[in-house]
Amino acid sequence: MPCATGAKPHCTPPYLAADSSMTTAFPVRRCRRKTITRSCSAEYDAVGRVMKPCRECTRAISEQAVFCPGCGAPYPAREKWDGWGFEYKSETTILGLPLLHISFKYRANRRPVPAKGFIAIGQFAFGVVTISQFGIGLFSVSQFTIAGFALAQMAIAYSLLAQFGLYLHQGRGQLVWSLADLLRHIL
Repeated sequence: MPCATGAKPHCTPPYLAADSSMTTAFPVRRCRRKTITRSCSAEYDAVGRVMKPCRECTRAISEQAVFCPGCGAPYPAREKWDGWGFEYKSETTILGLPLLHISFKYRANRRPVPAKGFIAIGQFAFGVVTISQFGIGLFSVSQFTIAGFALAQMAIAYSLLAQFGLYLHQGRGQLVWSLADLLRHIL
């Protein structure tokens, strides 16, 4: 841990020093300006970093560890961990859906977490308004979508603007067909 003024060249690396009131050694960092000591209750590695128990196997590991070397648990120093990525859900709800749900997250088992909300933003999204790579919604801006009204690369919608798509009412784009016309040609 850096000194009170930050990691400066005048600071020495941590070392073990004996406290006169205790029988155990603990890391300290000496600085010409100040000496910082740490409590003896935590465990430390050879460099003076705080060690915490892994939440799965209780092995002592660094707070910055990405995986536990003993059991392989991801981010083992965290008390709770439910996956990689970012997720936000607003507390305000409309018809049981969060007003805004943003999800670019994967669970620990590598399954994606779809955004489900009135406004849903994410790699996978379901809602009234969706902004996504794969989306289902009333209004959708997506790469691939099924929607009422869509702006997409590939879409199936009531009305759309897309590179490739099928529409029921109106559509514009490079390769866009009316579903009724397509069915007439096939049948």
